[in-house]
Amino acid sequence: MKRLPGIVDRPVRLAVLISGGGRTLLNLQEEIEADRLRAEIALVIASRPDCKGIDRAAQAGQSCLVAERRRFESTEQFSRHLFDACRDRQVDLVILAGFLCLVRIPADFEHRVLNIHPSLIPSFCGRGFYGNRVHEAVLRRGVRVSGCTVHFADNQYDHGPVIIQRAVDIPDGTTTDELAALVFEQERIAYPEAIRRVVSGRLMIDGQRTWLDSPD
Repeated sequence: MKRLPGIVDRPVRLAVLISGGGRTLLNLQEEIEADRLRAEIALVIASRPDCKGIDRAAQAGQSCLVAERRRFESTEQFSRHLFDACRDRQVDLVILAGFLCLVRIPADFEHRVLNIHPSLIPSFCGRGFYGNRVHEAVLRRGVRVSGCTVHFADNQYDHGPVIIQRAVDIPDGTTTDELAALVFEQERIAYPEAIRRVVSGRLMIDGQRTWLDSPD
């Protein structure tokens, strides 16, 4: 059993890693500006030079480091580059925001890397399940409830301890894009709340389980 150390005397420093549109990055920035999340975005890293999130980061006043996976010989080399950049910026938490590259998490970043997945893990997750592929699979299966999961990332796809989940009912006739929009509205709530829990000093981890300890 482990209690994560809190960060309550200053804003938590975030690195946000993106591969797509950067909507989660903008959502976190909005939460910060509205004083609902005591954080600062210290670093943005994009895995592709053509992802829309780079422009959105610029609109939010954030510069963006581009680190293309194909330019590195191995996952280990790529990961070392990413986490060296995080150390240089004195990052507290790494936020995977639609980041589609597998990373190897070093020991000093254990339980400091968060990921969000657009389903209720352990359903519809793992290698190859990302973006609308998840929602298409959910609708094909005919389940009545989906949602999102924020979890600690480890060295497997969608595997680490769950921090928070939020569910949505799926109305009859829902399309893939409509389900994606429903789930994203819950993601907007879930990710900031997960960050608040992690830095609260109250989050306990026991294997794959997490919970908030009662306040002192």
